[in-house]
Amino acid sequence: MESRNKKKAPCLAVFGTGSDVGKSIITTAICRIFVNKGISIAPFKAQNMSNNSGITPEGLEMGRAQIVQAEAAKIPPHVDMNPILLKPTSDVGSQVVFFGKAVGNSTAADYHTKKEQFFPSTCAALDRLRDKYKFVVMEGAGSCAEVNLMPHDIVNFQMAEYAGASVILVADIHKGGVFAQIVGTLECLPKSQQNQISGFIINRFRGDIHLFKDGINWIEQRTKKKVFGVLPWYNHINIEAEDSVVIENPARVLDKDLNTPAIAVIRIPHISNFTDFAPLSGIENINIYFIEKPQELDLFKAVILPGSKNTCFDLKWLKKTGWADKLVSYANKGGYILGICGGYQMMGKYIHDPDGLEGEPGTVQGLSLLPVETILKAPKTTTLTQFSWEGISGAGYEIHMGQTLRFAGRSLFRVLEQNSISCNKEDGCITNNAMVLGTYIHGLFDTPAITKHWLNHIGLNGMKLTETHGLAARNKEYDLLAEHFEKYVDTEKIFKYLDG
Repeated sequence: MESRNKKKAPCLAVFGTGSDVGKSIITTAICRIFVNKGISIAPFKAQNMSNNSGITPEGLEMGRAQIVQAEAAKIPPHVDMNPILLKPTSDVGSQVVFFGKAVGNSTAADYHTKKEQFFPSTCAALDRLRDKYKFVVMEGAGSCAEVNLMPHDIVNFQMAEYAGASVILVADIHKGGVFAQIVGTLECLPKSQQNQISGFIINRFRGDIHLFKDGINWIEQRTKKKVFGVLPWYNHINIEAEDSVVIENPARVLDKDLNTPAIAVIRIPHISNFTDFAPLSGIENINIYFIEKPQELDLFKAVILPGSKNTCFDLKWLKKTGWADKLVSYANKGGYILGICGGYQMMGKYIHDPDGLEGEPGTVQGLSLLPVETILKAPKTTTLTQFSWEGISGAGYEIHMGQTLRFAGRSLFRVLEQNSISCNKEDGCITNNAMVLGTYIHGLFDTPAITKHWLNHIGLNGMKLTETHGLAARNKEYDLLAEHFEKYVDTEKIFKYLDG
């Protein structure tokens, strides 16, 4: 299918030789570079698979990576930038979020046979962006050369062909085999798709970059395509990651590791919105650890149970692995525990799933750390939320199925506004001894005053927060990323391909 409107904004596609090679980061960099040059640009990813999501100003759900890219482009996020979001609930199934609203669960095999039906709608979303902005940068998914998936692939070359987009192929040298990554990808593609690729960006290089000059020459001679740049590994820039692959297989934390106060986040199997804790990681004299293997928790000043895309499964996992006993013991010894969204639900007495939204219908007994119980049921709550905690104002967002009833203790937050509509509601629960807290609100720590109040609450008084926090802090990181990118990548040559 070809784009019919030749006057629409040009598109640049950023595809990868595999998953987690840096497509999202490079797309984010391009967004910031364009907008810093005074050129309006929007990100686009037809289909994203991630449990890391966020909420648009309209109260709709979309992938966190495209929200980050919209922030880098200095524009409000909109579901047209991510029409389809797949949120894995198991190894073979996902919740399907279509233009910001959950439309049901699907197995991978079933969705694979039906996703072509979504293609016209994703094209329409792209066209709306091309009408509104001067450029659109399109991110691909996984490897763009998965030969078994290509006939039904609506994210990579089929979308690039529709848009008439020039393609940059990203390879990750840190993974090893970068020459095979590039040449192998080309060999798996038909000639027409090979011709769409303008050149390559090699990501995550360590060492003396000048020693790779012969490698660049070999790639260019072998492929007859340009290497636009080689991006060195960096440690001075912090951009929110797209999905939880970056926190897989965390190591056990030992006494000798803890020279400063530490906070633990339990790395449950279906962890969602793990970027909630990014602001805590930026605070000096505090260490944040994601931990997966059960261990004693006395080392930590506080423990956080994060959000989950399959709360009942992850609750059973906590019990099966021994984590449940560790958490209860920690609470009984006076440890501070915070549960967010699914973590909050797990900390109650029961979770009821009468309609089987997360698997077989039934009831799972919770950790009984909070006097609440939850019924999982539609519709899904998706709100941007303004709230107050003991007189301190904060902002966050909610993404959850179900309702939680509190039958003792007291509410944690007072909800003042949801999706720009004033309200007066209660959220969450705090035990009478104030040691165990639960809330549905993600993004708590984007508000410095709330972060400081929670740190004081767990006994970490006097911690110095940076002057910038939340979006202001992220904007500094986007500028650093753009500077790093422009230093090592021939952006002018990339832009010439766009002009062409």
